[in-house]
Amino acid sequence: MQLYFSPLSCSAATRICFYEAGTEATYIEVDSKTKRTLDGSNYLEVHPLGLVPALRTDEGDVLTENAAILQYLAGALPQADLAPADSRGRMRLQQWLSFIGTELHKATFSPLLDASSTEGARSYALEKGTGRLAYLEKHLTGREFLMERFSVADAYLATVLGWSVATPIDLKKWPALSAYFARMLERPSVAKAFSEERKLYMAQLEKRQPRP
Repeated sequence: MQLYFSPLSCSAATRICFYEAGTEATYIEVDSKTKRTLDGSNYLEVHPLGLVPALRTDEGDVLTENAAILQYLAGALPQADLAPADSRGRMRLQQWLSFIGTELHKATFSPLLDASSTEGARSYALEKGTGRLAYLEKHLTGREFLMERFSVADAYLATVLGWSVATPIDLKKWPALSAYFARMLERPSVAKAFSEERKLYMAQLEKRQPRP
């Protein structure tokens, strides 16, 4: 499989899942500004919206949207046990993927990370986000993972929480959530993915720096 990704974006969740499964994949880096891959190819020909992740399956299909890709991987990589097998568990998994994607990723963190956001938009996102994080705090109190065991939803949540360092959000305000994130950072698949993507992110930033 081929994963089109941008360093430290939500596509990191898919990388984490590959590492959880111990499965090889081809990682194709996309410059989030130019929408070009490192070999100069036009990423818009893969995904017209220019968003990552995009996953090209072994059958040649191209999947987009994080929640869809993560659920596909849970089925394609059964050895990693990344999703519940029963219908009730799958329902809960869909619930968490939807919550992370809409209430945290898009509604909270995207406005805080977007340099073009107005101050009003940032304030609104921060205000609403506080309630969402408090909801997570309550759920994670006394729990190790979002569900009974590590799942694709945890890979997504860990990725999104990692963006807090670039925002006014201080996870220490929510002890259970902060402890959860610390556990995720110690998980080998998460630690490896974050370490590799930080290096790639810094390299991408360096490339964009104007030459003296």
